[in-house]
Amino acid sequence: MTVSSVTPARDPNEKTILGHPRGLFILFLTEMWERFSYYGMRGLLIVYLTQHFLFSDEKSSLIYGAYTALVYVMTIIGGSLADRYLGARKAVTFGAILLVLGHFGMAFEGNGSTQNLSYNGNTYQIELDGRGGDARQQLVTPQGRSYVNFSETTMSIDDATALGLPAVIDRSDITMSVEREEKYVNILYLSLALLIAGVGFLKANISTIVGSLYGFGDSRRDSGFTIFYMGINMGAFLASIACGYLGIVHGWKYGFGLAGFGMLLGLAIFLFNQSWLEGKAEPPSMEKLKEKVFLFIDREMLCYLIGIGIIVVSMLLVMNEELVGGILGPIGIVMLIFLVGYSFMALQGDERSRMLAAIYFVLAQIPFWALFEQAGSSLNLFTTRLVDREILGWSVPGPVFQSLNAGFIFIFAPLVAWLWIWLAKRNLNPSTPVKFAIGVALAGLGFLALVAGMKGSGLEGFTPVIFIFLIYWIHTMGELFVSPVGLSVVTKLAPAKIVGMTMGAWFLYSGLSNYLAGVIARTTGAETIGGQMTNVAAAKAGYIEVYSQVGYIALGIALVMLIISPVIKKMMRDAD
Repeated sequence: MTVSSVTPARDPNEKTILGHPRGLFILFLTEMWERFSYYGMRGLLIVYLTQHFLFSDEKSSLIYGAYTALVYVMTIIGGSLADRYLGARKAVTFGAILLVLGHFGMAFEGNGSTQNLSYNGNTYQIELDGRGGDARQQLVTPQGRSYVNFSETTMSIDDATALGLPAVIDRSDITMSVEREEKYVNILYLSLALLIAGVGFLKANISTIVGSLYGFGDSRRDSGFTIFYMGINMGAFLASIACGYLGIVHGWKYGFGLAGFGMLLGLAIFLFNQSWLEGKAEPPSMEKLKEKVFLFIDREMLCYLIGIGIIVVSMLLVMNEELVGGILGPIGIVMLIFLVGYSFMALQGDERSRMLAAIYFVLAQIPFWALFEQAGSSLNLFTTRLVDREILGWSVPGPVFQSLNAGFIFIFAPLVAWLWIWLAKRNLNPSTPVKFAIGVALAGLGFLALVAGMKGSGLEGFTPVIFIFLIYWIHTMGELFVSPVGLSVVTKLAPAKIVGMTMGAWFLYSGLSNYLAGVIARTTGAETIGGQMTNVAAAKAGYIEVYSQVGYIALGIALVMLIISPVIKKMMRDAD
């Protein structure tokens, strides 16, 4: 008896573009603009927190870490509600509306916080003459303003005579305080909470719709997802340049406003082209969705009310960013105990072995993302403040360099994909555990390369911009070893009856990774006055110390992962 491979029949009336369901390109554009809004806002966020609201580097890093962590965690809730009740289409629409509100909320910036300096019974203000790393501190007095420079012990005033002040003032003779517009600080927290909930409802579900466009065994599926993910990187690439430039050069509200406009455009494309989805991604049961659960509240309204609850909880957590790690940490431990316990109590043989391998990969992602996600926080501040960013006579705004990751993805992802095929034909393709180990090693090597550039330019000098290109290239290559295979291998290894829970664990630990990234970024924090650092040498020394430590720790972890990779490969039971 012979078994032939049969390609599933396609609907002869299916409307296609470039051989793919035309709905794919609506989802491509929606996701492109969603990622445009996300990365556009993300690129500006840490600089905005430190310069506009005058939060310390440490607090800003934790707020950033809490925000990015909660974005991942809330996708578990948004995905579950869509799977059981809402359907992906309604979930994506609701999420997109929340994102539009959140992004436009970020554009309401107010007048910003005020840095006050008290000396000899008089109070003056410290202001920046711009935004970003090129901005300088000015002392504002009734007599006028003058540039000032701070060291660990003194403050020197360029035009002290005109201001009637000493040219050099001992810092022990002055006191500093910050006044914030609480209304706009709360608008910031609410906007971040709206974005967290919005991504939670949109991110996982729009990928689900892509999958629903293709029947089981449809050979176009992988190609379709490749096109879709190109939209992600296109959005990230364009946003980092456009929003980063507008926000730093012309004003925060313009950068955040452009991010909001991008999301509004994505929402409009999705809403006005619903027919292109051809009924895919509808609720599992409209009857069940419209059932009343309490008084006049049906299940659909309840799902939206849960979304409002996510906003409230997220706002409280972002306002109290220290709590996020204390909550996610224990949840992560409980999840690990559950998964391991389930593996030994409910599974046997190959199924148990594969599940334990899946748990390994869920945990193995943590060191990589904790280092890779420095891009939006500590590495962003480092690039903004301590790098010679002049290229062809233009001082490039720091956030613009975050476009490098997406740009390198465009260039090198096809080459890496071809490399795996070429190696596989020669039985040399590395196993997934080896690829993960290499990815973590590259994350560490990227920071060690940057440290070499810092040391080569001396503590007082600015680091050559080529080293920023280098770290982003190394980290992007590491991402190509980890990200494309991570979710795929977990879905292959986890038993069907618990694959949803395992995917939830993946996102939970991704969230933990992002919070850990914020904790690492906090340790690089430099002293700032008026939103700008005061001591280049001290700040650079701090970066060298922290980045050296995380670089070597990552290499150590990668070595252990490489040593145990044959064991993990064996546990996978040919599911690689």
